[in-house]
Amino acid sequence: MLKAFVFPGQGSQFPGMCKDLYDAHAEAREMCQAADRLLGFSLTDVMFNGTADDLKQTKVTQPAVFLHSVVAQRLMTIEKPDMVAGHSLGEFSALVACGALRFEDALLLVSARAQAMQAACEANPGTMAAVLGLPDEKVVEICDQITNDHVVVAANFNCPGQIVISGEIEAVDAACVALKEAGARRALRLNVGGAFHSPLMAPAAEDLKAAILKTDFQKPFCPIYQNVTAKAATAPEEIRENLLKQLTSPVRWTQSVQNMIADGATEFYEFGPGDVLKGMIRKINPEVQVG
Repeated sequence: MLKAFVFPGQGSQFPGMCKDLYDAHAEAREMCQAADRLLGFSLTDVMFNGTADDLKQTKVTQPAVFLHSVVAQRLMTIEKPDMVAGHSLGEFSALVACGALRFEDALLLVSARAQAMQAACEANPGTMAAVLGLPDEKVVEICDQITNDHVVVAANFNCPGQIVISGEIEAVDAACVALKEAGARRALRLNVGGAFHSPLMAPAAEDLKAAILKTDFQKPFCPIYQNVTAKAATAPEEIRENLLKQLTSPVRWTQSVQNMIADGATEFYEFGPGDVLKGMIRKINPEVQVG
């Protein structure tokens, strides 16, 4: 029986996140205080006392979800994982969990990622939409048919029948109409700040590249299944290359979980705020254990 640790992405944050862990554990307090020092502002104050709107600030959201996830995993008494994966932002938490990145280095990369994505959103306005009830291939086909030099792509393959598309606002709206006509139960714009995991994130990927290239990646003690390929990676350079492509490539979560199961995973444990990944995993394969 092999254990897989998984980590959520942006959107799982909530007011008061991580405070229970902070109050109960000295190690959590040390990690949170270290994060405040590294970032140069009190992230924990916003996490513990801020409103939902405060937590939506990009420079806050991504480091907050990352910090909560890594702290939660560090405090668990479960043995080390046999494999790890993270959904979008969660991939950075997974990289810490498998030993590929130091906590401090990953936090600084997450902060740089958040700022780069915010700048890209301002430079190239875009949006995302949730699509329910259509096969993956049909969603990809319809997005490909939206032409006139407009960008819309399948961005998140979350679980069977649940995909998120991403791109220019006009193109996403046009795709939603076409997807409903094709039989989607729902094709509705999400309240997000930009077109994540689409070509519109190219400026952010370029901004983040320098930070990734100068960061030291170690050989992980177990495989990480990365968003870009959905396959196991253990070589530091391969991990780095996949991370460089992550912002402009789709999150292949369905495929990642399927591959982890094919490689022997029978138990999945989610670490972080919320439990959205547990629901996705149950829909991908209801036979595995989810904790």
